Parts: sequence; structure tokens; C-alpha cells
Amino acid sequence: MPIVKYPCAAEPLWYEWDRKAQKCGLRHKVYAVNGDQYTGEWLDNLKHGKGIQVWKCTRAIYSGDWKFGKQDGYGSYSIPDPVTKKYKKVYTGWWKNGRKCGYGVTFYPGGERYEGEWSRGLRSGWGRMYYGNGCIYEGQWLQDQPDGQGMLQLPNENRYEGGWKDGKKHGPGKFFYLDKGQLFEGIWAEDIPKCGILIDFGRDEAPAPTQYPIPKV
Repeated sequence: MPIVKYPCAAEPLWYEWDRKAQKCGLRHKVYAVNGDQYTGEWLDNLKHGKGIQVWKCTRAIYSGDWKFGKQDGYGSYSIPDPVTKKYKKVYTGWWKNGRKCGYGVTFYPGGERYEGEWSRGLRSGWGRMYYGNGCIYEGQWLQDQPDGQGMLQLPNENRYEGGWKDGKKHGPGKFFYLDKGQLFEGIWAEDIPKCGILIDFGRDEAPAPTQYPIPKV
């Protein structure tokens, strides 16, 4: 009895093309449809491992760790200076699920700088902020605002130590007027001292002490 052989059905070409398109492991530069480019490691067609991303629109660069398509781990984010065109760092530190999370340093326009903890892309936890006017805040943060216990030092070295809420002095605190040799200790509410006691403090070493000392009660 003759044996009839039927031709095998050819696999559609797109099956093979799809297999080749699936990215896994180290790849050279890969371009997105919008012109963004990525060089680095992949897993299951997602950025995963070490890699560098360049955004075409802003020319910003992220270099660091990736996990399932998002920045996750340690990395740095930089943008080009509009005048010199040289790249300057905006953030260096830890990321989670595409947002700043953990310890990191952020550089703001005008020379301001924050060093400390982040959560979901916002300053939260302990941190130190260097402001453009010369002030320095060191203490606790919550959702991008000083909140908890912290110290604010002014350019003339006078300082406040105490409670904060929503970015304002709030609760028990002390204000050291080192230039005048005085100390105010009291209660604040939304940046306004409500009640307290003013005493001499380091009056002999103060550069501009008051004319008369505060009488002791």
C-alpha cells in the first residue's frame, strides 16, 4: 500500500521574528519608537540589570540598576546644562519601582542640595538640606517637608532646634540668638512663637550683645 506524505505546515514567519525580537541578556543600543535609547541588560523583554537610558526629548540620562522595566537599585540621573550643554547630576542614590527611595543626594538649581532619605520620590526620613540663601536644615522629613524634630541654622549661625510640622516650626523648641547672646525657649505654632522664656545665653562671647543683660527673676 503506498504511503502518502503530507507536507508539514510551515511556521508563520512572524513566529521566528517574534522570538528574535524578545530581548534577554546584554544588548547593545536599542531604540524605542519615540527615539529613546537604552543600552544594557534585559530579562523577558524588560530592562533588568545594569543599563543606561537616554531620553530623546529631554536628553536626560539614567545610569544604574533596573528591575522589570523600572529604575530599581542604585543609579544616577543627569540632565544637560542649557548653557554649557555639559551633563550635570540631578540625583544619585537608591531607587525603587522607578522612584527615589532610600538614601540619595539631589542637586537643585541655584546650588541647593539635599542629602538624606527618600520614600516614593519624596524627601522622607532623616535628611540635610542646604538652601540657596545659606540656611541649613537637618532633621526629620515627611512628604517633602520638614516634619518631626530638626535644626535650622541661619547664615548668621543663629539656629532653631525643636519640633516641625508641614515645613513650619511647631511645638516645643529653642531659638539660639548667638549674635546677641540670648536664648528663647518656648512653644511654636505654624512658625509663630506663642509663649516662652527669653534668657541670656553666651552673652560674653556674643559679637553684638544687647546693651543690658536680662534681669534674673
